[in-house]
Amino acid sequence: MSKKQLFTLEYRVRCSPTILFEFLSTPSGLQEWFADKVDEKDGEFSFSWSGAPPDKANLIEIEEDHYVRYRWEHQTKEEYFEFEIAKTEISNQTILIIRDFAEKSEIKDQSQLWDYQVKDLLHRLGN
Repeated sequence: MSKKQLFTLEYRVRCSPTILFEFLSTPSGLQEWFADKVDEKDGEFSFSWSGAPPDKANLIEIEEDHYVRYRWEHQTKEEYFEFEIAKTEISNQTILIIRDFAEKSEIKDQSQLWDYQVKDLLHRLGN
């Protein structure tokens, strides 16, 4: 099996980092755009889509209003998906940075999936 590669995506978001962080780090926020149903217990998140059995991810790192990192149960220790919130220096715009892992041949498809999901997030945020 080939090794997955880290890839990074960036999106401009018109809202405060605090509001955006709620959508990235809480079950209710994630349920608004990321999955149909999200539950959390002791740092373990369950994500369900279209009535399928839930996928589980562990919260492995968090810094309030800055970033949150998760690891799917089926991933290796080196792999994760992360949401980081940054501000541009000159215009002070909020930027959502997503880091994820995928096979080289699947990065384009994974990027399109993230684009689709972030489009829903931006709509929920009024962007």
